[in-house]
Order: sequence, then C-alpha cells, then structure tokens
Amino acid sequence: MTIIKLSIGVVIAVALAVLPLNSSPYINQQVGLVAAYAVALLGLGVISGHAGQVSLAQATFFGTGAYTTAIFTNMGVPAVGALVVAFVIPGVFGLLMAIPAVRLKGHALAMITLAVSLVADPLARRLGWLTGGAVGLRADLGRAPEWSGLANDQWRYYVAVIVAAVAFLLVRNMLHGKVGRRLAMVRTNEVVAQSMGIAVRREKTTAFVISAGLGGVGGFIFVYTTQYVSADTLNFLLSIMFLATLVIGGLRSLAGPVIGALFYVYIPTLAGSVSPEQSSLMYGLAVVLVVLFLPAGIAGLFSVRTWRRLLRRRQRSSGGDTPAAADADRPFVTPPQ
Repeated sequence: MTIIKLSIGVVIAVALAVLPLNSSPYINQQVGLVAAYAVALLGLGVISGHAGQVSLAQATFFGTGAYTTAIFTNMGVPAVGALVVAFVIPGVFGLLMAIPAVRLKGHALAMITLAVSLVADPLARRLGWLTGGAVGLRADLGRAPEWSGLANDQWRYYVAVIVAAVAFLLVRNMLHGKVGRRLAMVRTNEVVAQSMGIAVRREKTTAFVISAGLGGVGGFIFVYTTQYVSADTLNFLLSIMFLATLVIGGLRSLAGPVIGALFYVYIPTLAGSVSPEQSSLMYGLAVVLVVLFLPAGIAGLFSVRTWRRLLRRRQRSSGGDTPAAADADRPFVTPPQ
C-alpha cells in the first residue's frame, strides 16, 4: 500500500510540474485558485474535522490574509514577508476569538465565529481608506524573475502549488504526531482527555489558531494568483460554502480539502455550461448525498478503513458477524486519517 501511495504521489507531482508549461493562463489561474481554497479548507479541517469544533469564520480569515497580502505588498513588503504576515495576523485574530470561546460550553465557538463572519464583510466595505471599499484592492506581485524563463502565470502557478504543498506537508506531520493524537482524544471525549492529562482548552485554542493562520495563507495564495482582493472574500456565504465543500471532500482526510477545492472551483463551471442557476442545487444535492451515503466524504472512497466498515456492515446484515465481534477491533479513539 505504501508503494502504491508513493507511486500515485510521484505521478501527481510530475503532472503538476508539467501542467503549466502546456496550459493556458486561464487553466494555470484555476489551479492556483484550487491551491488557495485547498489550504483554507485544510485549516478548516484542523478545527472542524480533527478538533471537533464548528467554525463559521474561515472566510473571514481567508479574506484577512488576502487583504493583508495586498496591503503589505502595496507598501513594498516582498512576497515572503507578506506570506508570513498573512499567516500571523489571522492567527492572532483566531487566538483572540478562541481564548474566550473555549471557556464556554456548547457551541460557543460557532456562535462567536458566526458573529465575526457577519460583521467582517460590511466592515471591510466601510474601511475604504484601508481596504478599497466596494472596489477592492489590486496587488502587483507574482512577476516571474528573468532567470526563471517562465511567464507570469506559470510562475504564480508554481508558487501557489509549492506553498500549498508545504502547508499540507506540515499539517500532515502535525496530525500524525502527538498533536493529532491529542486532538483526536479531545474530539472523542473531553472528559477522558482531561483525565489523561490533556489540556483541552489549550488544544482547542492551538487548533483554532492554526486553522485561522492556514486560512490566511489561503488568502495569500488567492491574491498571489489573482492580483486582486475585494470584500467578497469575507462574505459569510463563502464560510458556509467552505464548510459544505469540506464535508463533501472529507472532514478528516488530507485529500478532503483538495477534493472540496476542486468541487468549489469547477462545479460552477460545469453547472454554468448547462444552466448557471443550477450551481447551488448541485452543491445542496452533493452535500445531501455525501451525508447519507459517504459519511467520510468523497475521500473516504479511497480509504481502506471505509471499505472495511462497509464489509462489516454487509457481514452484519447477512448474519455473518455479530455487532460485538465487529466492534471488537475498533479503537476507542479514532486516529486522524
């Protein structure tokens, strides 16, 4: 299985490396947008999928990172510095929101993020001296160096894909280590996690800060790819779409954010070729079908664990196995996928 995964990874890497050299600027920009949304969904997956908390402000962090990138770039800060700031500032906002929220019970975090998300869009439109108001901001970055021999769209493509790949690698290493195991315990049972010496509030806060920071990185990639940002990147409906597409892709799978981003970018294009009014209908139908038939999202179709569970259910329905026997090998805490 490891060899198969490695082979698939090599094929995907080679395809991504060759694609911009033979594609139009439009396709290169579309792939850059997929990378931007995938990183934002990756951050949402950390807090909602692995920590078990509902966040409705991922678009706020995404837009904050995008505006930060545009503002600092226009001030003369290089792209690397803008990337760092695009992670730090949303992360600080996330910290300020998480500290009071994790002390409350129930869906306090969801309510706080909902309130912030509803305020962010109109606030950005009012602060025209900083954000450009309803017009938005343009940012001149992502020009290809002469030594690269690449066109601007090709250079932006490679930067977007590389930044996204590094973000996924870092999150993968985090979730497959001690942090991931602690988050799994917190998500499964907070009382048991506390009895095992896990600081539940600290783990939730850390997960939310990482989630917010990754949303900001997604915003950086978005501006680097499009050279533009407006208040629409802070829209509450975008947060809802982020959550819906993550559910479609897979909450606790690293492939889930990529699948969700592909769905978000290309489904409107497919729907527009038939009827532009059908885009929302297709989103809603996809969410319903995934919730009913694919609890682990589309990414679950590629998981051996999902097929084992389906096999157990088939054995139960045919009387070939009892519920007790089928559950005997199931761990108390589901490790991160």
